[in-house]
Amino acid sequence: MHAVNIFVRDQDESVRFYVDQLGFDLAFDARLQSGDRWVAVAPPDGTALLALIAPKPDSSQYRLIGRPTGIVFVTEDVVAKYSEWRKRGVRFQYAPRLRRVKYDHHPADGHPGNHAEQDRMWGGVFTHFRDLDGNLFALVGFDEVTEEIEAQRRAIAERLEAERRAARELEIAKQVQARLFPQILPPIRTLEYAGACIQARQVGGDYFDFLNLGPNRFGLVVGDIAGKGIAAALLMANLQANLRIQCAMVADQPQRLLRSVNHVFYRNTDESAYATLFFAEYEEETRRVRYANCGHLPALLLRSDTSVERLESTATILGIFGEWDCTVGERELYPGDTLAVYTDGITESFNTRGEEFGEQRLIDSLHRHRNLPPPEMISAVVSDVQRFSSNEQYDDITLTIAKCR
Repeated sequence: MHAVNIFVRDQDESVRFYVDQLGFDLAFDARLQSGDRWVAVAPPDGTALLALIAPKPDSSQYRLIGRPTGIVFVTEDVVAKYSEWRKRGVRFQYAPRLRRVKYDHHPADGHPGNHAEQDRMWGGVFTHFRDLDGNLFALVGFDEVTEEIEAQRRAIAERLEAERRAARELEIAKQVQARLFPQILPPIRTLEYAGACIQARQVGGDYFDFLNLGPNRFGLVVGDIAGKGIAAALLMANLQANLRIQCAMVADQPQRLLRSVNHVFYRNTDESAYATLFFAEYEEETRRVRYANCGHLPALLLRSDTSVERLESTATILGIFGEWDCTVGERELYPGDTLAVYTDGITESFNTRGEEFGEQRLIDSLHRHRNLPPPEMISAVVSDVQRFSSNEQYDDITLTIAKCR
């Protein structure tokens, strides 16, 4: 419906009546090319427009001023609206009345069906009022309409409350998960390091950690839980707690540590839950890194001469197999070397052409920013990924950088 025409004598006076006394909104007020002024008001819910037209005195439309308009305003509480508008000076013909009539209701397919079943009661409270020009309107509250409106209101209120609770719970979960990421960086004289996780949702399943494994020993962990959202976040918390507890007991034995981690993770989760994990232990005296790559993407070791070594998988993923073992790889770090461990949220970010950022673009970005300190280097690489992929972020982005001093 574009607009319903109401013929009035003075548009300004009518606007004041509809806005000040009925509480409507001024929806439109403009001068047309013909020179005529087009004014429209709307009820508060905006479901219809009433065009206030001031016809010329010698026109046929002028004779329609002050006649019944056929317009019915539906309200939930006729008595309350009647009292409100009367206080504002609206002229009613009579106080609200209750009316009930029986009507023959036909199904939507057009077949009358059994009249005994189709007869229904129509009930409503109604009254009539006039505007400044005597135009007559009906104010009606239907029983069925009122009940439906009230049911809709309750449903909307319940939905909004559920959404509010869910949003609050997600915010709490986000705060809790943020505390699971490293809050204190273990001091390592020969390493400068940092990590960051940018979640695609309020909570996610990516995980990184920096572990104090004892004097002059340091642990770096990056994991990726299968799935997204709350479920992945809960598994991430389970894995993190599991790893830290086991680490305190067998920190000097990476294979035994990861076997225990897999055993607990396998027992505590269902058969479809799993995680990839990269675990690295750095010993400061020898500058050697012992690592286990449990089904994770290859870590990248950028040497000071710009060559790149890929630290490939040494074991399968965690959580799927009860009987599980791994092998441990070993590398020596030299001053100027950089170790980068990341999740697939970086390499699998794609652009508008469907191209993935990929490993080579990551290597190029790491080389380009290699002279920056690790925190700034991470920010620069993540910015490269986000510029490449202007789409909505679909997966968590996690990156840790460790540079040998």
